[in-house]
Amino acid sequence: MSLKTITILNRLSIQPIPLGHPQNTQAIVDQIKQCSKLYQLEMIYATMVKTNANQDCFLSNQFVTACSSFRRMDYAILAFTEMEKPNVFVYNALIKALVHCHHPFTALDYYKHMLRARVWPTSFTFSSLVKACCLVSEFGFGESVHGHVWKHGFKSHVFVQTALIDFYANVGKIIESKRVFDEMPERDVFAWTTMISGFLKAGDLGSSRRLFDETPERSTATWNAMIDGYARVGDVASAELLFNQMPVKDTISWTTMINCYSQNKQYAEALVLFGEMRRYKVSPDEVTMASVISACAHLGALDTGKEIHNYLMQNFFDLDVYIGSALIDMYAKCGGLERSLLVFFKLREKNLFCWNSVIEGLAVHGNAVEALAMFDRMERQHVKPNRVTFVSVLTACTHAGLVEVGRQRFLSMTRDYSILPGVEHFGCMVDLLSKAGLLEDALFLIRSMKLEPNSVIWGALLGGCKLHKNLEIAQVAVDELMVLEPYNSGYYTLLVNMYAEVNRWGQVAKIRQMMRELGVGKRCPGSSWIEMENEIHQFSASDKSHLASDEIYSILAELDVQLKRAGYLPALPAGHVIDALQGKALDRALVKQKQASTKSMGVERSLRSISVGRDTTYKLMGE
Repeated sequence: MSLKTITILNRLSIQPIPLGHPQNTQAIVDQIKQCSKLYQLEMIYATMVKTNANQDCFLSNQFVTACSSFRRMDYAILAFTEMEKPNVFVYNALIKALVHCHHPFTALDYYKHMLRARVWPTSFTFSSLVKACCLVSEFGFGESVHGHVWKHGFKSHVFVQTALIDFYANVGKIIESKRVFDEMPERDVFAWTTMISGFLKAGDLGSSRRLFDETPERSTATWNAMIDGYARVGDVASAELLFNQMPVKDTISWTTMINCYSQNKQYAEALVLFGEMRRYKVSPDEVTMASVISACAHLGALDTGKEIHNYLMQNFFDLDVYIGSALIDMYAKCGGLERSLLVFFKLREKNLFCWNSVIEGLAVHGNAVEALAMFDRMERQHVKPNRVTFVSVLTACTHAGLVEVGRQRFLSMTRDYSILPGVEHFGCMVDLLSKAGLLEDALFLIRSMKLEPNSVIWGALLGGCKLHKNLEIAQVAVDELMVLEPYNSGYYTLLVNMYAEVNRWGQVAKIRQMMRELGVGKRCPGSSWIEMENEIHQFSASDKSHLASDEIYSILAELDVQLKRAGYLPALPAGHVIDALQGKALDRALVKQKQASTKSMGVERSLRSISVGRDTTYKLMGE
């Protein structure tokens, strides 16, 4: 008995638990399977050592497997090293447990140990080894294991060959993966599904669909893989078609289709499908709920989000980091910041996603000081921020006009965390500097970027120029934007408004003429959603498709009158332009603008309180 084993036994200070006769193997197995606490497993092993049962290969196999469920591979390795003659089943159990607990290199080392001990592998050995190679993503290791598969006579074993197909696909060797598939003398449904998934990982949707059509037998997993493939490329129609054709749908099927809708911004459809899933009595899992909560967040469907939160509580879902971060994000985006914070502080465990969600929520609500304090708190708890964290931090600085703090945080990314700023971080900094009137600094920052600035960055600079009436830099920004987005009318209109403010009508006419020649116009009207009485209503600017359109526009007109009586003056410097070039279109534009005001004020029909979501923001420049 090793010194380490004696130390553990002394530390336990226990008496052997009554297991009956030492030879009663089944009694020990039953005790191992009933373990729910680590100390129980320790007690059992102490008894095994004292009764010499730790030399029994079958019992050691069971003990190693139990250790993996507690993720205590140190105990498993200890038990293994105490054995005088471990057989192939013990080796298999140890290698499988090491892979399960994400120790692939150690698993490969014990395979070498196994060969040196002249214990020959089985098909189960190789299936675990191939998974280990997948974890390390090392092509060379996988090739060596593949060679051993041939050497030991498992080249026709379906289970092993399927694992090799998956390995080659995961390391980007789709040709080798297909070769293994083609050389298989027999293929089961798992092999076909794995090959289809391999093509999807490689981005070859065409080959995966052809193989799907050729598959002699399709499992639910086969259908799910294909639906997910269509979801990734945004082909919602094809995903829907397959989903509706499925003979049997499981929880993963419904979740995959809900995710498909959410990934492609069809959030209302995602919620409708979730309702249908519940009507069919299919139990959702944590992934389903996180996806549905995310859809509520994008729709601004606060009431629906609350209902789903209640459903989680009533059905005893564990509020883990994934559901927790989704709820934090949903409440924040729907205007329920207090609820968002309540969920955050109730979480027993918080990962980076939870911290990012709460910092972003505080930032977008204008609580910059609180957002920065939360970031500091995260650092104190030794949670390392990522790129997303710094976007939220810089956004908070922008909302509060904290220029110097923003500069320090921007520099801290690289200095303290080795995170190279991306376009999104430069965009935040340009927005911060531009809104503060530091337009020269913002332009210098853009020109010093090693990355190519996009339209968001130049648009932020243009917005700052509009705010601080700097026509010179505005023209520079618009020149760049005309190259990046030549048909985006918003940038032209903003520049027209700026020239109109200083009565430079020649420039106004010139830009208008350019817009006509290029065919520039507002092609994509702003759109939004309103949640009312647990129904999601979608509308867009100038939309009259709603059954209650006459009533809605009547309320908008009344609001327009009341706002004017209250002294509301629209910040529309383009009024000169509109009067000069479009006659009496101003009032019509204002009516459209009140549509956005209406949803912000929670007015629809009888002006009842409603929740609001945004997709494409509709606003007249300057408002």
